[in-house]
Amino acid sequence: MALTVTAAPAVPTVQSPPAHPFLRRWGSNWPLLPLIGTVLLLAVPADGTGAGTVYGVPPGDLLSGVAVLVCLGRLLLLRARPLTRAGALVLGLPAAGLALATVTAADPVAALPGFVRYLQIFVLVPAAVLLLIRDARGFRIIAGSLVVLALVQGATGVHQYATGSGASYRGEDIRAVGTFGAGDVMGMATVVGYGLLVAVAYALRTPAGAPRWLRFGAPVAAALLVVPLTLSFSRGAWIATAAGALAAIAATGARQAVRALAVLGAAGVVLVGGFGVGSEMLSQRLTSITEVTSTPDRSVSDRYTMWAAAAGMWREQPVTGVGLKGFPAHRDGHASIGLSAGGDTAGAGQDFVKQPLLSPHNMYLLVLSEQGLVGFTALVGSWAALLVGGVRRLVLARPRRTAALDCGLAAVGLMTWQTVDFLYADIGGPSTVLTGIVLGLAAWWALAAPERATAA
Repeated sequence: MALTVTAAPAVPTVQSPPAHPFLRRWGSNWPLLPLIGTVLLLAVPADGTGAGTVYGVPPGDLLSGVAVLVCLGRLLLLRARPLTRAGALVLGLPAAGLALATVTAADPVAALPGFVRYLQIFVLVPAAVLLLIRDARGFRIIAGSLVVLALVQGATGVHQYATGSGASYRGEDIRAVGTFGAGDVMGMATVVGYGLLVAVAYALRTPAGAPRWLRFGAPVAAALLVVPLTLSFSRGAWIATAAGALAAIAATGARQAVRALAVLGAAGVVLVGGFGVGSEMLSQRLTSITEVTSTPDRSVSDRYTMWAAAAGMWREQPVTGVGLKGFPAHRDGHASIGLSAGGDTAGAGQDFVKQPLLSPHNMYLLVLSEQGLVGFTALVGSWAALLVGGVRRLVLARPRRTAALDCGLAAVGLMTWQTVDFLYADIGGPSTVLTGIVLGLAAWWALAAPERATAA
């Protein structure tokens, strides 16, 4: 008797609906949310009284700590890839120098807050950015948030200049400071400089597959951000932004560099010369850059006096320095009697305040005086490695026309800005946390595995 085998009825396959494009994009990039919040929360006005902080900690700094914890959780729970040997050396070496400067300080307890701050900005946040960014899309998300913040702060600064509600400058309340207030006149200039350089990078090499509006929006954003940068009257920010833009433009090749420089020059003539955007005061500010030995203004005189004081501290303690947070305590013993009592600040909703001069306004001299040659070599060597590594990868990537070339231009431009700006400024204020994010972006481009750095 033959057996008849009846095939079982086919079970219909239930296909899940395709994921929404927003969910596909953010499915792997949700760990970046604390970093995005760190950037965008700097648009919240700061009145200098501590309002809006959490136990004295600004929201941006608090979220940067959350980003570090998220990174640590991924490493422990998901066994995500740790730092490479090169990454661990470049980002970890400064921690050793900071620890040595803390334990050898005259008052290690007083130096401890400085150790925590330096560790946050130069080690933990950059490492978190490096490890949380998975591909070029993640880099562009963080860099794009810098542009958004720059446009918001820049618009606020232009409004301050136009309405006479900015910080005091030469007797007039016209200095553009954004929401940072008169107590942090470098905050808006720093933010706008970062955003302008990212916009320049996207204008020079628009990412493949990017929406059409980005091709036109990037150069427009870069041109618009020139205005608030000019109205910040920050000489250091001008020089640093010009250096960062020139570095990015030079990396694109001679032909495109000539075209880009022509466009930037025309934009500067139209915005500053044609519309008269702060032209008289701008010319005075530019002239003051070269007035070093003849008739410098008070801010320049104080700066050079404090530079000499920092050099004197280093000569006394050449190996380990005077200790973190030690510059204010040793300043008067090394500064000349020509140093003023402080800088005058007013305007932008703030009454007249004389700010004490607690740092040399030169990051390299500050590190040298407080951390000595050991800390200086570790910290500045880390920055140099990021800049040189970024330039090297950019040179190697350009012939291959990698899809992430825009990320390389942005990283090199931002790192150039930071290293040049540190000649005229040091860390301090709410915008300082962005330094850690910029170093992290530079670290991702310079130190990430090649397959991650070139992912579209």
